[in-house]
Amino acid sequence: MLQSKILLYYQFRPIPDPEAIRLWQRDLCESLDLHGRILISEHGINGTVGGDMENCKIYAKKTKEYFRGMEYKWSEGGKDDFPKLSVKVRDEIVAFGAADELKVDEHGVIGGGQHLKPHEVNEMVEKYGDDVVFFDGRNAREAEIGKFKNAVVPDVETTHDFIAEIESGKYDWMKDKRVISYCTGGIRCEILSSLMKNRGFNDVYQIDGGIVRYGEKYGNQGLWEGSLFVFDERMHTEFGIDNDPNFIQLGHCVHCGTGTNQFYNCTNEPHCRQQYLSCESCWEENPYCKECADKNADAEATA
Repeated sequence: MLQSKILLYYQFRPIPDPEAIRLWQRDLCESLDLHGRILISEHGINGTVGGDMENCKIYAKKTKEYFRGMEYKWSEGGKDDFPKLSVKVRDEIVAFGAADELKVDEHGVIGGGQHLKPHEVNEMVEKYGDDVVFFDGRNAREAEIGKFKNAVVPDVETTHDFIAEIESGKYDWMKDKRVISYCTGGIRCEILSSLMKNRGFNDVYQIDGGIVRYGEKYGNQGLWEGSLFVFDERMHTEFGIDNDPNFIQLGHCVHCGTGTNQFYNCTNEPHCRQQYLSCESCWEENPYCKECADKNADAEATA
């Protein structure tokens, strides 16, 4: 039986001809029967692809011939975790709405936060205690099922919301703290940390390899709590062993409060497509988000 894997990667570097890279990447993935999502811009490349492990290895080797120094994160899953192959050119490989502000060179993002290895994260917290603040670089929904202990979770739905959020004044108290930004694989924090430094946050860091690298090293024994939201059919993944007694369940069903890490899409289409947490039994009985379920209940009560 063939073994499948998912590859996650990114690299910031100037790309003179993003369209040429798009065509090459599309043809390469099609020849290796890989599915996934790849975004390319003049700032670099950001991809997640899945398929047969040997084909993933070939893909990684060939891609690295152009993107020298590329680092890959391997994850459980495969081609079936993605509906299709999508390879696109965009103004940004992460849509912060800061294409003109972001600057890159052959070494990566210019002016970003200092990278910390997972063990350096723990050492900094142990040494400086409350002077260290974890700042979540993902959307608030992702943090519902997992985050770093005592992390600040901005009230954002998309990366486009971050600039207005950090300029709002809500987080000015952090400007003289040691701020550790974090996200799934590290890419969002490459940009976010530079945007924060440009706006007066003086001491900003980012976790090298993101939550994925930290979780690979510490599992549920470190400062991470809960599950990791992922953008494929799995929707979440956990660190450590199955039924790990150290695992902390953060997510709860919006209907009954039962612990869960499973997101569903509200079926009240086309009016609502909200993604929300639900246990399986509530989903089977009432496949709506809390807001739509309450509206339906009110309508039935007055009918």
